[in-house]
Amino acid sequence: MRAGSPRLLREINDRAAIEALLRNGPLTRSELEGLIGLSKPATAQLLTRLETADTVVRNGLRGGGRGPRAQLWSVNGALAHIAAIDLTPETVDIAIADISGTVLTEHKAPMPAKHGVLEAFVSAVGKACGQAGLQPDQLRHVVVGCPGAVNPANGELAYAPHLPGWNGFDVPGRLSEQLATSVSVENDVNLVALEEMVAGRATEVRDFVVIWPADLVGAAVVINGVLLRGASGGAGEIDGLMIPDRASADTDTDRSGGTFGELLSNASICKLARAHGLAARNGHGAVRRALAAGPAGREFLVDLARRIATGVAGVVAVLDPELVLLSGDIAQAGGTTLNDLVAAELRQLVVPRTPVQLALVTGKPVRSGALHSALAVAREQVFGLPAATTAPFRGPVVAGSPR
Repeated sequence: MRAGSPRLLREINDRAAIEALLRNGPLTRSELEGLIGLSKPATAQLLTRLETADTVVRNGLRGGGRGPRAQLWSVNGALAHIAAIDLTPETVDIAIADISGTVLTEHKAPMPAKHGVLEAFVSAVGKACGQAGLQPDQLRHVVVGCPGAVNPANGELAYAPHLPGWNGFDVPGRLSEQLATSVSVENDVNLVALEEMVAGRATEVRDFVVIWPADLVGAAVVINGVLLRGASGGAGEIDGLMIPDRASADTDTDRSGGTFGELLSNASICKLARAHGLAARNGHGAVRRALAAGPAGREFLVDLARRIATGVAGVVAVLDPELVLLSGDIAQAGGTTLNDLVAAELRQLVVPRTPVQLALVTGKPVRSGALHSALAVAREQVFGLPAATTAPFRGPVVAGSPR
């Protein structure tokens, strides 16, 4: 095809229109015309062409003003569907969405402790699909976020002893077989980083780190806008990093060193809280109690910040990122108070004066990241849109193929 041919120009304009509708939601013809820079007749022809192809649909009228109401257009969401899944040792949390990004249904189910995990997972996905009027094999793509990391060489899940029953086999491959569609499996904190790039504090940041300082400590590293995965997929797996305990309170820990994950486990945080006269059942509860206690709880928060900063210091010293984002239950419970204490402790440990901020995306950041990742795959396959136009990166291991 010659550059500049009418067919090529039509394809370029069609993709630009589809991208504008995906980014902005329903638009009138004049609004779309302004966004993509075409004339009124050319935009009208484009919409007629896309409607005939069933790519766009009429979506109500835009009211307001004294003149007639204008027709709204949107991408036909029924063209494809995806699933975004947050898998933890205890639960599986599923969202089914159409290609426009509209979530059709949500479903959360418990996971067995060890045996029958695959069966329980597939059953939960089947139920979620049923609620949306679909079968699993009608999904264009599925993204699963979970602790640990998939080895790109064999698809096996590593760094995940807390997910018994998921080891020793090609996880995305097996899930693809069971669901009869393409599946990618991504580290949960990596998906949080994706969501921060799409809708959080890192939309304009090229080099940053997301730290999840809680049970199953994790990190995601983004360099020049690209996620760093590592040779075995384990970049950012800092749970097992050996660090000294710099907390002032005595909790009978080995001061010469322990793993980052052990020092920030729920049990260890609760023990540290008790050493400061605070009782709590879990880590984020201890942090909330300390905040409520005012000055009496500050020393506990300082000690907790010391533990967090000690592990983060190694990451910052090596990478020198523009930004460190704290995410997860502990970070959100501690708010700006704990965040600022971590930043102050970090400045005592490393030369770079890297800003430390709370992650902006809360609620279900892992599942939200999985949603954007799955949409990027589906939109590339269905519309030919480069993944970078709708999400900065995709899952590393994709099993199966588009129908």
